[in-house]
Amino acid sequence: MGNNTFVGDILILEGLNITSQSFIPAFILLLLIYIFILVSNIGLVVLIFQSKSLQQPMYLLVCNMSINDVFGATIIIPHVLRDLLFSDSERYIHYIDCAVQAFCVHLHASASHTVLMIMAFDRYMAICNPLRYATVMTNRMVVLLSAAAWGTAFVLVAILVGLSIRLSRCRSVIFNLFCDNASLFQLSRESILINNIYGLSYTVVLLGSSLGSLTLTYLRIAMVCLSSKNKALKSKALQTCATHLVVYVILVVPGFLIVILHRFPLLAEHRKVASVLGHVVLPALNAVIYGLQNKEVRQRIKTLFHNNKVT
Repeated sequence: MGNNTFVGDILILEGLNITSQSFIPAFILLLLIYIFILVSNIGLVVLIFQSKSLQQPMYLLVCNMSINDVFGATIIIPHVLRDLLFSDSERYIHYIDCAVQAFCVHLHASASHTVLMIMAFDRYMAICNPLRYATVMTNRMVVLLSAAAWGTAFVLVAILVGLSIRLSRCRSVIFNLFCDNASLFQLSRESILINNIYGLSYTVVLLGSSLGSLTLTYLRIAMVCLSSKNKALKSKALQTCATHLVVYVILVVPGFLIVILHRFPLLAEHRKVASVLGHVVLPALNAVIYGLQNKEVRQRIKTLFHNNKVT
């Protein structure tokens, strides 16, 4: 099927260019990572909801991140695993499924930023305004902030993808392992000036807001730590900042790498690998970063294992 040929609503997806020797190891590794993502993140959510001591704003926000990680990984990994089993000619997808996948891919990425912004606000209140924390960060406030995070991401992404699906299509090849917004508007030969303007604005607003909120949070927390002689407070603040920084770097770096590699067609294979890693690394590490590094969660896990051994 030629690149410039449009055949109904069936699109062809490019696959990973891997050898027959590396196919099985790649499939097994990706499958194991996906299983780990599901078990670790779902396990963390179940653990938090089963333990009353963990039903606090911070942990409920961690549940948001874990649910988003499972959502993001499920959008991409099963699709890539399936495509590894088929030949190039059988890697196809219906246009409507492609549009839905593109929407979900960007919703996952956007929600990652908006949820991190709420988590930064939660840590700011806990460290800089501890006396007001309990009255401000109630369960109702957590629900409202979570709804705002997901709702904002939903609206931004709906407009982004909506501007792409309005375009006519004259191509049928997706130059990626999965569908995203760039894949959709590249199917058309119409002017994509509006898409580029909104896409740039969307990126600036999202990245600017998340980077700005985390930067202001760090600066405010640093000021409180410098003016305080409380070692426990300083240790808590350092742990908070380090955790957020690691997660944010893991979130942002693959995104920038994918955008840069899009500008170099000769590095298409590297871009594909980076695209998969961008949707695998953070979901695989988040449960560990936000779960096992937390004393309360570790103690709860130890208690569960101890009870199982006794039983």
